[in-house]
Amino acid sequence: METERPAPPERARFLDSLGFQPDRFQLDAFDVLDEGHNVLVAAPTGAGKTLVAHYAVEQALAAGQRLFYTTPIKALSNQKYHDLVDDYGRDNVGLLTGDNAVNPDAPAVVMTTEVLRNMLYAGNPLDRLASVVLDEVHYLQDAYRGPVWEEVIIHLPRHIQLVCLSATVSNASELEEWIQTVRGPTSLVVETERPVTLDNHYLVAERNSNHLHLIKTARAGKANPSGFRFDIDPRSLQQRGRGRGQKGRGRPRRKWRTPNRPDVVELLRQRDLLPAIHFIFSRAACDDAARAVVDSGQVLTSTDERDRIRAILAEKVETLSELDLDVLRYDDFKAGLEAGVAPHHAGMVPPFKEAVEACFVRGLVKMVFATETLALGINMPARTVVLEKLTKFTGDHHEFLTPAQYTQLTGRAGRRGIDTEGKAVVLWSPFVRFEQVAELALSRKFVLSSSFRPTYNMAANLVRRYDPDRARQLLNLSFAQFRADAGVVRTEHRAERLLDRRRQITRRIEREHGPVEELRAALKLGRESDDERQAIALALGQLTPGEAVAADGPNLPVRLLTLAVAFRKGGRVRVTFVDDEGDTYEVTPADLDRIPMVTDRVTLPEPYLPNSVLFVHEAGERLAKATAGNGRKNGKGKGRKGKGVDGGRGRKGGGKGGRHRGGSDAAEADERRTVSSAADVPPAARKALRRLERVERDLDLIQSAANRRAESLAGQFDRVIELLVDRGHLDIDDEEWRLTDSGQRLARLYHECDLLVVEALEDGLFDGLNPAEVAGLASCFVYEERGGGPHHQPWFPSSSMRSRVTRLEGLHLNLVVEEERSRLPLTRKPDPGFLPIAHAWAAGGDLDEVLSDSEITAGDFVRTAKQLIDLLRQLGMLAIVPATAAAARAAADAVFRDLVAASSMLQGEGGGDRPSLDGEATDRPEQADGGRADDGLGEETAATAEP
Repeated sequence: METERPAPPERARFLDSLGFQPDRFQLDAFDVLDEGHNVLVAAPTGAGKTLVAHYAVEQALAAGQRLFYTTPIKALSNQKYHDLVDDYGRDNVGLLTGDNAVNPDAPAVVMTTEVLRNMLYAGNPLDRLASVVLDEVHYLQDAYRGPVWEEVIIHLPRHIQLVCLSATVSNASELEEWIQTVRGPTSLVVETERPVTLDNHYLVAERNSNHLHLIKTARAGKANPSGFRFDIDPRSLQQRGRGRGQKGRGRPRRKWRTPNRPDVVELLRQRDLLPAIHFIFSRAACDDAARAVVDSGQVLTSTDERDRIRAILAEKVETLSELDLDVLRYDDFKAGLEAGVAPHHAGMVPPFKEAVEACFVRGLVKMVFATETLALGINMPARTVVLEKLTKFTGDHHEFLTPAQYTQLTGRAGRRGIDTEGKAVVLWSPFVRFEQVAELALSRKFVLSSSFRPTYNMAANLVRRYDPDRARQLLNLSFAQFRADAGVVRTEHRAERLLDRRRQITRRIEREHGPVEELRAALKLGRESDDERQAIALALGQLTPGEAVAADGPNLPVRLLTLAVAFRKGGRVRVTFVDDEGDTYEVTPADLDRIPMVTDRVTLPEPYLPNSVLFVHEAGERLAKATAGNGRKNGKGKGRKGKGVDGGRGRKGGGKGGRHRGGSDAAEADERRTVSSAADVPPAARKALRRLERVERDLDLIQSAANRRAESLAGQFDRVIELLVDRGHLDIDDEEWRLTDSGQRLARLYHECDLLVVEALEDGLFDGLNPAEVAGLASCFVYEERGGGPHHQPWFPSSSMRSRVTRLEGLHLNLVVEEERSRLPLTRKPDPGFLPIAHAWAAGGDLDEVLSDSEITAGDFVRTAKQLIDLLRQLGMLAIVPATAAAARAAADAVFRDLVAASSMLQGEGGGDRPSLDGEATDRPEQADGGRADDGLGEETAATAEP
């Protein structure tokens, strides 16, 4: 008969220190850790999974070994660091994130998951490392960062114990089986019950009064029948917009509306349901909501609470200057916080967000309007959670929340040890039926999937460390490959449903608006016209004085000589030309029918005085001589010439000179008719076509997924390898492979656009630039304009910067053409929208000046600047030309100042901590977090120190 093994002494000490009796699932997890096995704990938010991780820390310290505690984001890492310091002392705990490196040699080190992944690829020693905690491991399904968790699980030495903490998922046993396959003995511990029960509610307002109806979403495990009376009859919606003169067919008199935000706060206050978190999937709407509550006159705090709020806020912003506070509208933020109301989102600067968090956990702030970022692990429990909508805009279209997302958001409701139950309140919407609300609240289906795929950096590191057979074997150990076969049937079924949907939409469009292909052709012609105009603008911006061009535009000579290139705000370009008779022309992209071609270079007179009549006349003569020497004859029409600044001819309105292009007048009329047809596509047809495009895009994604499942990940990996060989980053000879010099740089660079960054370095795009220019150009890789609206025309500080960006866009186009041919995910396009801001900030501009003409928020500015610093530090270590490396390091130092530096300091550590961006901590590019600006998982950046 097997006897029960006695508990180790550290367990007794740990239990005695708690002051409470752990739950059954926590004790079960302790048993697994005592056996030395890996453990996967799947439990609801707030159930106490972290206690299992703390016991693992206790074990490591007692054995004189080390533990790494990994989290998805810096904010959560900072919070876990402070928690462990409170329990084990500052000497025993360290922190490694993009912003801070504190005591990296400590026995227990908290870090972002990407830091550990990069350490593994770098081959850093893991001396005395006994355990690794993977917090929020269910985020391995995140589209961008998910592969990080799988890479750690695969590459971490097998003798190191894993403590995996996950939200409740339906296929936790599948995840446990995979971990056991990859790493050996693993036990699953599941807890399905919340420590504080959740009560789901539905809130509706009457249209013609301030009366609110708050009902329970479910009764006896089913949708509450009382909720269906709030649904709108779909037949009445079809009648909207019909003429009022038609009896019974006017606009329906709807009885219900969405409750406004101040009324929601007042209701929660009256029913003692504060503090609350009100989730809104828009940063601007969070700010607007907090402002509306304050403007309504509601004050949710006492005098004593307001005094405490002022003290906390003063501590958080003490490193910010008066000028910074003025730019950040500090007084408005402070007024709201003192009233007990605040926003919380990634667009806020870290000191403001930290003040909100500190005040909320102390019960001082009663209502926080937040984006979903707050739901990611940060400990901010509330009595009530409000969901304004159950749909979320993805940047392209609206998607309904999944059960897992709903559970994650509402998981904040109910404070353990304080509330007997938490409240989740969903607000009424005309676009969501009550049945959908109830189904979401009652659903328990949270299937965990995988987003694992071989990236260029991953491939380069596999080549660097393993032979081909071992590399492919490691890829096939991924969770994605493990569950691939099971997903084929489900994928095919979804594809069939989308095919039916596409047929329905196509029939409707053709019935109401005409053939789909003709409508698409008309819209495509309009888009192509816009693309051509942009290409002409880019070409004009690249011209330099002295270049002779062949022009093609109404009222323009065929041959012109460039005198000056001027850039206007918003990216507008205007070029001054002279012809061989000395007449000047001021040309914008609208004046040309196609891209001007450079045919020659003519030496301009000295000194360079483009506004001088004599200078212009002599330049024209030199063009004429060059033309004669080349045997060309210049033709010209009439029109846009006029007097210059010094009495020369300036720009007048154009005459009716003929177009310099082939074709008859009839052909030109046909072209005009075609272009006109593009403008005639009615808005309803455009909207329907967009809907069809979304369905087709989803169908393509699903079919691509089916194709990917039909082939192994090793097959995708082979295509990545083939592309790297073709582009000169990898050599293969007799089944042996090795990285070239550029491939070695690729293996050491961690970024979303890793390959494009390396090829930009190889192409010399950063060479010869000063630090401010390096910062501006590098920002194209880290910035991505938010939202689904029209993108703003970029503005460039100089023609040189515009030329560099144009070359970068050419590199990107060359790369994505090959990626498309190789059936690989396309590298996202560089975005120069942050370039003038990065350039001005790195050049020493003040915050108010830098942001004055920009729509970017201060919080987004700080977050993007941190990501930029990360990339600049990596460029400073990887650049081929020493002067370029020095300029990149100087650029990083120039960006890391004032508000950016103040937002990177770890609060509460006094003078003992140091930011990991000070140069000393960034001696290896492998230690970068990498990432992009985004809510939630996308906000981690910058380099970290080696533990």
